[in-house]
Amino acid sequence: MINSQAIATDAWTELRQKQVVKADGERMQFYPYKIALVVDQLTTDEVERQKITQAILEQLTQMASPLTVEQIRVVFKTILHDYQRDDLWEKYAEYRQADEAKWQAAIDPQNKLSQLFDGRDTVVHENANKDSNIFSTRRDLTAGMVGKSFGLTMMPQTVAKAHLRGDIHFHDLDYSPLTSMTNCCLIDFKSMLANGFKIGNAEVESPKSIQTATAQMSQIIANVASSQYGGCSSDRTDEMLAPYAKLNYEKHLKEAEKWVLPEQRETFAKEKTKKDIYDAMQALEYEVNTLFSSNGQTPFTTVGFGLGTSWIEREIQKAILKVRIKGLGKQHRTAIFPKLVFSIKRGINLNPEDPNYDIKQLAVECATKRMYPDVLMYDKIVELTGNFKAPMGCRSFLQAWKNADGEEVNSGRMNLGVVTVNLPRIAIEAQGDREVFWEIMEDRVALAKKALLFRIKRCRDTQPQNAPILYKHGAFGVRLKDGDDVDQLFNHRRATISLGYIGLYEVGTAFFGPDWEDNQEAHDFTVSIVKYLYEKCLAWEKEYGYHFSVYSTPAESLTDTFCEDDIEKFGKIKDITDKEYYTNSFHYDVRKNPTPFEKLTFEEEYPKYAAGGFIHYCEYPNLKQNPAALEAVWTWAYDHVGYLGTNASIDHCYKCGFDGDFKPTARGFECPQCGNRDPKTCDVVKRTCGYLGNPMIRPMVHGRHKEISSRVKNME
Repeated sequence: MINSQAIATDAWTELRQKQVVKADGERMQFYPYKIALVVDQLTTDEVERQKITQAILEQLTQMASPLTVEQIRVVFKTILHDYQRDDLWEKYAEYRQADEAKWQAAIDPQNKLSQLFDGRDTVVHENANKDSNIFSTRRDLTAGMVGKSFGLTMMPQTVAKAHLRGDIHFHDLDYSPLTSMTNCCLIDFKSMLANGFKIGNAEVESPKSIQTATAQMSQIIANVASSQYGGCSSDRTDEMLAPYAKLNYEKHLKEAEKWVLPEQRETFAKEKTKKDIYDAMQALEYEVNTLFSSNGQTPFTTVGFGLGTSWIEREIQKAILKVRIKGLGKQHRTAIFPKLVFSIKRGINLNPEDPNYDIKQLAVECATKRMYPDVLMYDKIVELTGNFKAPMGCRSFLQAWKNADGEEVNSGRMNLGVVTVNLPRIAIEAQGDREVFWEIMEDRVALAKKALLFRIKRCRDTQPQNAPILYKHGAFGVRLKDGDDVDQLFNHRRATISLGYIGLYEVGTAFFGPDWEDNQEAHDFTVSIVKYLYEKCLAWEKEYGYHFSVYSTPAESLTDTFCEDDIEKFGKIKDITDKEYYTNSFHYDVRKNPTPFEKLTFEEEYPKYAAGGFIHYCEYPNLKQNPAALEAVWTWAYDHVGYLGTNASIDHCYKCGFDGDFKPTARGFECPQCGNRDPKTCDVVKRTCGYLGNPMIRPMVHGRHKEISSRVKNME
C-alpha cells in the first residue's frame, strides 16, 4: 500500500522537483508514487514494500536531474539485489515485457483488423447506434482499426501508452489523430439557409418554403456528419425555420385571393401553413433516421427548440413534438434521432400563465411516451455557460463568446476533441491516502493536457478543402478559402477542447464507503475534484488561448472499458470494480433509489465546474398515465439544474401489447409478459448515455446491460 507518510517526506518532496527523460526523449516531472506503485505490484509484504520503496527513493535523491529511465531501472535492480529479491526483478522484467508486447500489438494494424474480423464484441458493438452488420459500417470499422494503430504512433508515446493502460482515454482514436477532424458542433443553419451553400457539384440557393428548408437541413446534416466524428446540433430550430414557413403562409394568402372569401383567407392560409409545417418536420424526422453518413451510421443529430412565441414558431414546436409522439412507420416506433431538446423559460412556457405553457405540456406528454425531449432550463444554462444555446451533440456546451465586432456567436462553433481521466483508478492506486491521490491526479491531468494540446495541433493541420461543408460553405460560420488558416475558427476561445472525467461515485466510495451520498465531507471532496479540473482548464486557457472545458464524459463504452482495465489490474473491489462498470460522470449511484428531487439536489453543484459538458437524468416507471409527475420534476428542476433528461419505461411489445420496461437477459432484452425478443415485433428503447438506442437491433456494449439491469425506479 502506498503511504506517503511512511516514506521519508524529504525524499518524496525532493524527487518531485526532479525531471525524468523517457525512452523517446521526452522530459517529464518525476513522480515518486510511480516507484511505490511498481513495488506494490511485486510484493504483498507491507514492511518489505516500505523498505524497498524507501531505499530506491533515497538512492534516486542522490542522482542529478534529469534522471533517465535506464538509470531508474539500474537503481531498481540494484536495490532488489541488495534485499536478495532478484525474483522480484524477474517479475518486473516479465511485466515490462508484457507491456511492450501490448504496445506492439496495439500499433500493428493486422492485429487490430483481426479483432474486427473475429467479431470481438467490444469492437463490433462499441457504439449502440452503429450496426456492424452493414457494409458501410463494416468499412468504417475496418478503417477505424487501421486508424487507431497508426494514430497511436503519431501522438506522444507517453500519451499513447497512458491510453493503452487505461490511465486516460483519447476519444475517437479511430478518426483522430490519423485525420485532423473536429468533434461536435452547432451548425450555422441560419446563415447557410439564408445565403445558400454548396454540396458536391450543386450550388444550393436559399429555400422558398419550409419543406425545402428542412430538406436542405437533412443534406447539410449528412455532409457535416461525414466531415467530423461527433454529433451536430441545430440551435433554436423553431426560430430559425420560421421565415421559411412565413413564405408558405404568404404564398397561401396570395392563393386565397383567387379562391377564398376575404374573411376566410387568413384562416385558409394558416391552416395550409400548419399542414406544411407538420409535413416538413415529419419529413425531417424521417430523413434524419434514413440517412447514413460516410461512417455507416445515422448522424448523431440534436434539435433544440422552444423559445419562439409567434404563431408560426409555436406551430413548428408543436409539429416537432406531435411528429415524435406519432412515431415512425406503421408500427409507430420511437425515433432514435434527432435528439430533441426543449427549452423552458420563465415567462414563456414554465408556468400556466405563460403564453407557451400548452406546448410545455405537449413536451411532457412526448417525454412520457418517447423519452425525448430532454429539457434545457434557460436561466440556469445562462448562469452556467454565459448565454443560452443548445448542446453540441448530446451534452457538450459552448461558453459565451463574442467575435471581433462584439456580436455574440454560438452557431458555427465546435469542439476539437475530448480526453478523459480514469478517476476511479487514481482513487484505487492512492489506497486511502489523499496526498497521494492528488499527486497521481496532477500527473494524469498533465498527461491529459499533453493529449489535448496534441489534438489542437492536429486540428490546426486541416486545410479548408479537407472538409468544404465545414470550412468553405458555412457550417462553421466563417467561409474560408483554400489555403486559409483554419485556426482562426478555433483560437481566441472560439472552439472548445474538453478534459473529461468518469467515476466520481467510485472515488467517493474508495475514500468514504459505498453510501457516501449523504456525507457532506465526501460530497465536498468529489466536488473539489471537478473544481480542480476546472481550475486547470482556466490556467491552460490563459496560457494557450483556447477554451479548455471540463466535460462530464458520455462514456457509453468507457464505463465498461475503464472498469475492465482496472479489474485486470486490481481485481474485483467491492462497490468499485465488482459492478463491472463505472458510474457516468457525477451521477448518483444507479443501484440506489433516490427521489428525482434528492438526485438532482445531490448533483446540481458539479456542473458549476463542468459547464463544458453535462446532463442530469431521472429514472421513472411508465409515466404515460401520469404526465403531471414528470412536469412537477421539470418545474422544480428549473432553478436547480440546466439540462435534464428523462429515463422512462417506454418499451412496447406488438405481440402481446405490453407497455413498460423490457427485461435485460443474457440473450438480450425480452418482454416480461410473453418473453418476446423478436426485433420485428418489439420496440425497445434505452438511454445509451446522451442518446437513445435500440438494443434489439444494435446491441449495447456489455456494461450498459449491467447498468440498465441494476437501475431502480425513482418515482412511484
